[in-house]
Amino acid sequence: MSIQERMQSPTPPFFVKLRNWGLVLAATSAAILTTPVALPAIVVKVAGYLAVAGAVAGTVSQAVTENQPER
Repeated sequence: MSIQERMQSPTPPFFVKLRNWGLVLAATSAAILTTPVALPAIVVKVAGYLAVAGAVAGTVSQAVTENQPER
């Protein structure tokens, strides 16, 4: 199964929810990182980690398929 076929195939409901939460994490951290107010360094650092975690969760969750690949 190619990457394109895998990304376009149906995703199980659990991973759809996980993907959506990953997008929420990434969007929230982007809002925190782009705020015009000076924030403590720890908040900015945590927001950076949340952005990476959200992006990874969203990408990996989208690649999961319902059907087993043929061997």
